[in-house]
Amino acid sequence: MSHFYAMISESARKTVPTARGFKSTGITTEACAWGGKVVTRFWHSDGVDKFDVWMMPHHGSGDGELLLSGVVGNAESVEVSKEAA
Repeated sequence: MSHFYAMISESARKTVPTARGFKSTGITTEACAWGGKVVTRFWHSDGVDKFDVWMMPHHGSGDGELLLSGVVGNAESVEVSKEAA
């Protein structure tokens, strides 16, 4: 059974594409523009669902940097990257 679920809720498509991930695989999404991309990653570790958000280059444009990370559903756990602050 899937543990993670991703969807593209707003786009030019008429349908909403989805993807599933398991505890063993996690799930990663990428949203790209000409100036770079944002990558979100979810994974399961030690009984907890965790995430991180990265700004990454796309086709040679943009910076690569961890923006924030934390535990899914726990706002107090969110850590903003020192470089991004």
